[in-house]
Amino acid sequence: MGDLAAQLRDVVGRPNLLTGDDISDDYGHDEALNVAPQRPAYVAKPATAEEVAALLTVALEHRLPVTARGSGCGLSAAARPVEDGLLISFERMNAVLEVDADNHVAVVQPGVTLTELDARTAEVGLSYTVYPGELSSSVGGNVGTNAGGMRAVKYGVTRHNVLGLQAVLPTGEIIRTGGKMSKISSGYDLTQLIIGSEGTLALVTEVTVKLVPRLAHGATVLAPFDDFDQVMAAVPKIISSGLAPSIVEYVDRTVMAAIAEAEKLELGIPQHIKESCEAYLVVALESNHTDRLEDDAQHLCESLSEWGALDAYVLQGGSARRLIEARENVFWTAKAMGVDDIVDVVVPRAVMPEFLRRARDLALTEGATMSGCGHAGDGNVHGVLFCKDPQTRKKLLTEIFALGIDLGGAISGEHGIGRAKAPYFVELEDPAKLALLRRIKDSFDPAGILNPGVVFA
Repeated sequence: MGDLAAQLRDVVGRPNLLTGDDISDDYGHDEALNVAPQRPAYVAKPATAEEVAALLTVALEHRLPVTARGSGCGLSAAARPVEDGLLISFERMNAVLEVDADNHVAVVQPGVTLTELDARTAEVGLSYTVYPGELSSSVGGNVGTNAGGMRAVKYGVTRHNVLGLQAVLPTGEIIRTGGKMSKISSGYDLTQLIIGSEGTLALVTEVTVKLVPRLAHGATVLAPFDDFDQVMAAVPKIISSGLAPSIVEYVDRTVMAAIAEAEKLELGIPQHIKESCEAYLVVALESNHTDRLEDDAQHLCESLSEWGALDAYVLQGGSARRLIEARENVFWTAKAMGVDDIVDVVVPRAVMPEFLRRARDLALTEGATMSGCGHAGDGNVHGVLFCKDPQTRKKLLTEIFALGIDLGGAISGEHGIGRAKAPYFVELEDPAKLALLRRIKDSFDPAGILNPGVVFA
C-alpha cells in the first residue's frame, strides 16, 4: 500500500493525493438516496490529461478500482467510490480553455461547472443550453450521465450538445473523438459511446460543447388543469404551434404546493383554482424581440384555455425566475420532506398519463405514495416516492421500472443507472442487449478497473 501511494503521489504531487483521515466524508458519496457512502483508499486530484493517464497506468498495474468525480451532484451513485479504490477528482481540471465565437463552441476541462461556463459564454452573447437543474454540476459529470434538464425539449440533452472529447482509456492511452465540427461520418462514433457511460469506459479530460446565440428576453406561462390527460393532450399542440418553447414542464398539485411553500412563492392563483387543479403546465418562451414575445405569450394563454386549462397566467419578472428555480430545485425540496426514493423513468410522451396513473396505483397498492413533476415535452417523469420499508420499496420500484419499459420507455431518462439502479437494470433489460453492453465494456476495460458495480450490478 505504501508503494502504491508513493506511485500515485509521484504523479500528482504530495498535496494532491489524499489518504486515510485526510479524505473528507464528502468524497464518499454523491446525492443518491439509499446508497451507503464509501470512503476510498486514495483521492487523487490531477491537473492534466497526462496525469490522469499516469494514474490509470498505475491503477491498471495494481488492479486498483477507479471512480471519477466531478461536483458530486449525481443522483444514481455513479460517483460513489469503492472500498480500497482510487477516486479521481477533477476539481483542479476546471478551466474554460476556449470560447470560439466563430465556430459557436467552447472547449472546457471536465471540472468546469455550468455556472462558470454560463458566465464565460455570456461574455460573447452565446449559451451552453444543458441545464440539468443543478448549476454547480460539472460538465464532465454531465457527460458521464448524459444529463438533460428542462430545456431539453428545445435544445436536447448532453449528447446533442457535445461535439468532441479528449478521454483517457484504462490503459493510459489518450484519445480524441469528434471536434469542432457538427457532423462526422468516419468510423464508429466514440463521442456518443462515451457520453452516458458513467465513467465505466474512459475518463473524460476535455469536452468540446456546442453553443447557441443567447436570446435576450423570456416569458413564462403557468396553466393549471383539473385533468392530467388534458395537460398531456396540450403538450404536442404547444410543440407543434411554432412557438418553439424552451421549457414544457408538468408539476402535479402536491409538488407545486410543496415548492411554493418551500420557496415562499406567490403566483397569484385563486384558491378555488388551486383546490380543483390536478396539475400545472409551465411553459417558457424566449425571443430577442419583446413585442413578438408578448404576442406569443398572449397567443399561448388563449390556446391553453381552449385546450382545457382552468386559466393561464403570464408570470412577471421575479415570479417567473423563482418558479423555474424552484422547479429545478425540486429534488432538494423532496429531500427536505423525507422522500424515500426518486424515479427518473422516461416514456413516450403520449403515454405519460397512463404511466403516471398506473405507477400511482402500484404505489397505493403497496401502501406508498408517488407524486412528482417532469419534462412533459420529452416524456421524462421525475417521481418522488414515499415508502419507508426497504423491501416494499424495492418491489415497488421493480414494478414501476418494468411498467415504464413495457410502455416503450427506459429506467432512466437523464440521471443514469449508476449503482442505485444497476440491480433493476440487470434484472429488467433485454439479456441480448446487456451481453452486448458487457462486450463493449470489456473491449474498453478488460481488467474491469473503471467504476466496477456501476451500470452492471
